[in-house]
Amino acid sequence: MSSVQDLFQPIAFQHGPQWKNRFMLAPLTNQQSHPNGLLSDEEFRWLTMRAQGGFGLTMTCAAHVDARGQGFPGQLGIFADDHIPGLARLAAEIRRQGSVSSVQLHHAGNRSPKDLVGQPLCPSDDPETGARAMTGDEVEGLVESFAAAAVRAQTAGFDGVEIHGAHGYVIAQFLSPELNRRDDRWGGGVENRARLLFEIIDAIRGRTRADFQLGLRLSPERFGLKLAEIREVAQEVLRQGRIDYLDMSLWDVAKEPVEEAFKGRTLASYFAELDRGQVRLGAAGKIMTPAEAAGLLSGGYDFAVIGRAAILHHDFPERARKDAGFEPVARPVSPAHLEAEGLSPSFVEYMRNWPGFVAAA
Repeated sequence: MSSVQDLFQPIAFQHGPQWKNRFMLAPLTNQQSHPNGLLSDEEFRWLTMRAQGGFGLTMTCAAHVDARGQGFPGQLGIFADDHIPGLARLAAEIRRQGSVSSVQLHHAGNRSPKDLVGQPLCPSDDPETGARAMTGDEVEGLVESFAAAAVRAQTAGFDGVEIHGAHGYVIAQFLSPELNRRDDRWGGGVENRARLLFEIIDAIRGRTRADFQLGLRLSPERFGLKLAEIREVAQEVLRQGRIDYLDMSLWDVAKEPVEEAFKGRTLASYFAELDRGQVRLGAAGKIMTPAEAAGLLSGGYDFAVIGRAAILHHDFPERARKDAGFEPVARPVSPAHLEAEGLSPSFVEYMRNWPGFVAAA
């Protein structure tokens, strides 16, 4: 069994710097950036406080790689060279605070609001959202957008990037047999539906330095995804060994799968048992205490991805280091508490979408 102290063992990767501990800041939507995607002072403060608070890896929110792939207002952008100076300022300060830095690369696909992007794009025509199918040239352009964004992150001084393949955004839409009804090389069986993902991995690896760290986030449920298929895709990604870590977003690391055929054990266990070679494995999902993070390591994972607890306490890792029995502040919390923890008023307002998280004003 792993102890809380095991969370403070460094972790090394095939590429890029080691992390000083097993805590990764989850990529968290916060709506704090400027309308054109430029980094704001509020976003800078939020992230650098987490680096200062002891996270081994400090990751940005989902940053869109194409203006047409924006997923929410106030989203950080990495689709233009104009974004590089702000990102460079951020990367330098994260490093100064002793944390490894990463940008999460994202395209929302059919989840892009029409009032932000105009015509949303999707693997296939989607009457429910009004998104239209991408042409073959547009799919190839999508691969290029991810690769170019990774190069921008590298130019800005980030240690790496994470590909967002989870939560029903564009890569997950290609993986979904419900949303992807294409009859070209990106549609059909799971191997074809996963082709976009592998092309993006290869393109980023081909365009970045040998010491650039590459992660991937997957989720195995909701949005038309099938657990068996995502497990198959994850195993192939691990077998190829071209990424440095796989970040599984599980909603709750203790839950059972929703699919009846897979019940009887935790969702997390289905990925812990995969042959991962040199690739590291982490998970996110309601990890609120140091003991729960240590329990994930006991379950075969290499690191813990912290979201809610990192919002409540910018220094969650440091608190865990000092007190293995640390418990986050009880919810709902006051807006003043969140603002003191580095959340801007717009971020606090966004957090009101999470039931029972923010106290009424």
